[in-house]
Amino acid sequence: MLNGFQIRYLKSEKYRSSKKKKILFIHGLGSSSDRWGDIPDALSRYFYPIVAVDLLGFGSSDKPVTLEYTIENFSKFITDVIACKRIWKNDSIDSDGEGDDNYKTTIIGHSLGGYIAAKAAIDDQDLIEKLVLIDSSGMLNEPTPILEQYLNAALNPSFENVKSVFEKMLGNPTLLNSTLIDGFIKRIKLTGAKHAFESAFENSTKKHIEISELQSIDNIPALIIWGAIDNVIPVTHSKQFKEIFKNSNLQIIENTGHAPFSEKPSIVFDMIRIFLTNNR
Repeated sequence: MLNGFQIRYLKSEKYRSSKKKKILFIHGLGSSSDRWGDIPDALSRYFYPIVAVDLLGFGSSDKPVTLEYTIENFSKFITDVIACKRIWKNDSIDSDGEGDDNYKTTIIGHSLGGYIAAKAAIDDQDLIEKLVLIDSSGMLNEPTPILEQYLNAALNPSFENVKSVFEKMLGNPTLLNSTLIDGFIKRIKLTGAKHAFESAFENSTKKHIEISELQSIDNIPALIIWGAIDNVIPVTHSKQFKEIFKNSNLQIIENTGHAPFSEKPSIVFDMIRIFLTNNR
């Protein structure tokens, strides 16, 4: 429970690591923490603690229909997750009195998750060590055509509707399988899920981060990863983030769409590992 809501999160404790580095994964719109695949566990060879959270309204976390799913509310949710000692303590490693929240967090966010990560940094810069923004939203003035199609698929979740839009999101449509499609349909049919999706969609695709707000955190080290053929949020947005974050590294992955961590997981893993190991 967190602030009265049931929250689902995955902790990567598969490998014992001697390097303490607090890392939080935030998924994108309509997704869940499962979408990160093996990357969090693979990173736990090098760092701990690592948590991938289901945002409020998504995955297996609660989906209150009375909540407005604004970026501000998501940011507050994330800062509360970061501050919750129970979530981060590793009983097999941390001794009594450890596992506290007195060290900064690296946030790895995809799409909507990247937008939320940036907003959380703006709201409380002292909490954040580094940012990894993967095909991040936050610069849109209006939804792209594929985002509009994604909204329609969420509100009318037939197999064909979901399959059609997912194929367009991927750089290589042959990577799409029925498990991914069926999983989305199952989640979006849960009570409150459509409200959460539509509310988050409206609040993230038609409202962008003010440049002046981003400039207030331009000193935070940032890794920006983008699929070169992302049709959801075009690669031109990556260059906007690069221009703002002075201490940033932009990596564009060729022949890749909106979810590089799923399409090219080993490449993305290496990029993240090197970035987190770097002490800059």
